[in-house]
Amino acid sequence: MRTLHPNFIVGIGGSAGALNAYKALLDALPSNTGMVFVIVSHIHPTADNQLAQILSSHTKMPVMVASTAMPIRANYVYVIPPNADLLIESFTFKVASPRTRRNKQVDFFLISLAEAMGARAIGIILSGYGGDGTEGCKHIKAKGGTTFAQDKSAKVDGMPLSAQASGCVDFVLPPDKISHALQRLAGTIATKKKLDFDPKSFLTIIGEGRRIVLAPNKQNIYAQGEASDAVFYIQKGTVRLTVGSKDGKEATIGILNPGDFCGEGCLVGQPLRLGSAAAMTDCELMRVDKKAMMLALRREHTFSAMFTAYLLGRNIRYEADLVDQLFSSTEKRLARILLLLAHFGKESTPEAAVAKISQETLSEMIGTTRSRVNFFMNKFRKLGLIHYNGGLVVHSALLNVILHDQPD
Repeated sequence: MRTLHPNFIVGIGGSAGALNAYKALLDALPSNTGMVFVIVSHIHPTADNQLAQILSSHTKMPVMVASTAMPIRANYVYVIPPNADLLIESFTFKVASPRTRRNKQVDFFLISLAEAMGARAIGIILSGYGGDGTEGCKHIKAKGGTTFAQDKSAKVDGMPLSAQASGCVDFVLPPDKISHALQRLAGTIATKKKLDFDPKSFLTIIGEGRRIVLAPNKQNIYAQGEASDAVFYIQKGTVRLTVGSKDGKEATIGILNPGDFCGEGCLVGQPLRLGSAAAMTDCELMRVDKKAMMLALRREHTFSAMFTAYLLGRNIRYEADLVDQLFSSTEKRLARILLLLAHFGKESTPEAAVAKISQETLSEMIGTTRSRVNFFMNKFRKLGLIHYNGGLVVHSALLNVILHDQPD
């Protein structure tokens, strides 16, 4: 059976007096939230675990005792086995038996949940003695997740009050109201994914394996021949992609802007970089390790579809560049490159500034000499198609050069 990855994994911790809270929470939940619910209770080491059987009568979702390597499926309820620590790793469970420390099972699980799911981790602390679960909730909050604690309806208030006192609890509610809040959270995320998916926001919450990289103008982001082990997402600035030959020649193969990716060759097994990337302006990028990026693509189908569409668009662009190189005049090729650099078609304004770029770079990109580029840049300026105002500004009228090609 194909594993259906959940939108969220909900860790529910409890001890003395929590059974009624578990029942009330499940009674109020539908069976199709897209979430996973993992109940981590302080079960006595010598006790037979009847909790799964008891709770199965309070939900239409399957209720199972977790075991090592068991895949985690959406719309399931899992229960910790007795005398064990339960952890989560890449949408599977890891069970360590016997447990390593008495009454710390909730913390152990929630900490592993925070590491595995980032902002898609949810922690709920219900009735019980002591402070188990407080450290776990702190980790979930640190990773951008959401936390709940049972209100004064808790039969034993030690665990929920400890979590609240730490300042890491988002909502304090009775169990049935926690269920309603979870449903609203699931619905809000589903609507946002359909109507306003933001890859930048998503990349900031994928958890471990990412960091912000600041690259000043002209600094290398990665170099040809280096280990290919990460993807870069451009948040600010302009990036130039180049490839060098053995005899020292260098060619520009692309100019990237905010919202673009580079270094994606690592995802298809590329061991070394086939080209270089350097900042053309002061840049801010997000570096995402290969492992984290692969996990994000598997976990988030909307992001995967967006990333695939981006790669297809890049491929189409490179094909168009090749056709342009083979069949278009120098003047037309230069006009096309300038319009692309000015993001023509992406903005409503009739003119746009181009990031500072030398005529040498332009000549490399279109396959001609610097003198030819200089000749046509002067021609475009005299015709009023471009002008200089502390930088190069391109007018949309330059499109006429492409539509009405003139021979060299």
